[in-house]
Parts: sequence; structure tokens; C-alpha cells
Amino acid sequence: MKHGGLSTSPPCPMNLPVRPRRNRKSPAIRDLVRETGLTPGHLIYPLFLQEGGENTPIESLPGCVRWSIDGLVKEAGEAHALGIPAVVIFPRIPDKLKTPDARECFNPKGLIPRAIKALKKAHPGLTVITDVALDPYNSDGHDGLVAKDGRILNDETVEVLCRQALCHARAGADVVAPSDMMDGRVAALRAALDRAGHDGVSILSYTAKYASAYYGPFRGALDSAPKSGDKKTYQMDPANAREAVREARLDEAEGADMLMVKPAGPYLDIITRLRAATPLPIAAYQVSGEYLMIKSAAAAGWLDEAKIIRESLLGIRRAGADMILTYFAKQFALDAAGGGS
Repeated sequence: MKHGGLSTSPPCPMNLPVRPRRNRKSPAIRDLVRETGLTPGHLIYPLFLQEGGENTPIESLPGCVRWSIDGLVKEAGEAHALGIPAVVIFPRIPDKLKTPDARECFNPKGLIPRAIKALKKAHPGLTVITDVALDPYNSDGHDGLVAKDGRILNDETVEVLCRQALCHARAGADVVAPSDMMDGRVAALRAALDRAGHDGVSILSYTAKYASAYYGPFRGALDSAPKSGDKKTYQMDPANAREAVREARLDEAEGADMLMVKPAGPYLDIITRLRAATPLPIAAYQVSGEYLMIKSAAAAGWLDEAKIIRESLLGIRRAGADMILTYFAKQFALDAAGGGS
């Protein structure tokens, strides 16, 4: 019989011995065959820091805050209690302390050393990661020292980075993360740390840090944009992939403990290439531009925020990242614990 032009007879069974849908037929089966895991334990929480007692919402990054040291300690503690194992801290340095030689970056009484000590005292089990680069401290706004002709000085910068990393290590940092992209800085940092008795301090190298347009909101958060020129002579060309493998091999040989790809979402292929090229753990940074696009679309009602956060992080993990730096870390952990709004 036919009804409305369609046959109502039982369909002929298809001879399909292989039916992938059998592995999707129930939540329990889907859990059993799931290939990629995502928990708060895979996340690193970037936190911004400023002098004084105020906690200031960041206009360019809705939902993020420039914390006082007390506020930082409280926020990091809440994140740690939710299962997030590590934070990475970024300072906004007052203009009066910015100089062409970036000397404030290794001031033992500076903002970052004081914050490290406060975090480790309050939360001994929390892993504290610090950014090693000069742009927050440099009056030129670059990650390296700037010559009179505008060139970024590689070797002279590395000497300052070593002093900065030692300052952080003495304060109690667990991991230093050079984000400057100077040549040879991983080897120099490893040697300096080891000579000073800090051989237990890890190096998380920003191995493939691209000259990306996705960083804009971050620079607004720290007031760290270059005063002139750009960062293309030291950060990587977004068109290049093989170069990332070269950088990874160099960093591994120089003593890096972990490697990073930044940004994450637009560079999933780079994460996958590095995962295949090295046995070292791979980190990926879901940067401020990625965060803001999701936040803006969700605020406009175009995306389900919690679902898109999970999917975006899962995609980064699936590409090969062992750990993800994301401003969504605490929000994801709250949702995973059933405490999301």
C-alpha cells in the first residue's frame, strides 16, 4: 500500500555488517567509546594582576578582572578548589615603572614576586606559572629590548630574561614560561636556573607563538601594545607550519619541559604537527580574541555559551593538546561541577 505517495510496506533490510551508529546508541555507550577527555585538570587559568587593593573589570575581556594580590589569591584558590591545577599570572605595570631596559621585570620586590609568594603561601599545592617577557615592563611595549634603529635585540634581551626568570624562581614559581620568541632563550634560561640551584623549576616554552591579530583584547588588558612597529620579526608568520616543528625541535634540545602553541583554535594543525614531532607535553593557549568572539556571540544570543566553550576546548584537546590555557577555565569547571549559572 501507498500513503501520500510513500510505501507503507516494511523496508527491505540493508546488508550492513558495519553500523557505526551502534557506538552512539546510548549515553553509556558514547561514554565508553569517547576518544578525548576534557576535565578541569586539563586547564590552566590565566589571571591578570595590578598594584593596589582594587579589583578592576577588564573592558576588553568581559568576565575577566585585573586582580589585586588579595583578589588574585582568592580567585586562584576558588579555581584550585574546582580542580584547576595551575594558574599563569600576567601583570599590568604602572607606566612610571616602565623603562627602555625593562629593569622592573627582575625587581625582587616587584608585583609578580610578591604575588608568587602570596599564592604559594595560601595554596601550596597550586602550580604557579609566570610569563617571562619584557612587554609589560618595556616602555617600548615590545617583548625584547629595542635598539635605536628599531631592531629587537635578541642576545641582550635573553640576558634580561634570565634575570627575570631567576627573580620568579627565587620567589617560588613552579614554572617559567618564556613568551618572547627570542632565539636561544630556552637554553640560556635552563643554564641560568640550574646554575642558581633552581633545577626543579620547569620551562614551558611558547614554542610556536604566532604574530596574530587574536591578541588585541589581551594587550588592552595589560596596556602592553608596541609603541611603534610590530612583532613580526620575532613572532611567527601565520602562514608557516614547518617552521613550528623547527622551533619545537630546538626548544626540546635546549631543555624545555613543555611546549606551547599560541593561539589555539586557528592553529589546530600546528598542535597536531607538534604532537607528532615531539614526546614533550603540548600546551595550547585559547587567547583573548578567541574568548571575546565566543563571549560576544553568546551575549548576542547566537551561541549556547556553555556548549560552545566545551566544544572549543574539546577541539583543542582532540588536536593533541595535553593542557589548555583558557580564560574560560573557572567557568568550565563550575559548569562541570554543576555550579554554573
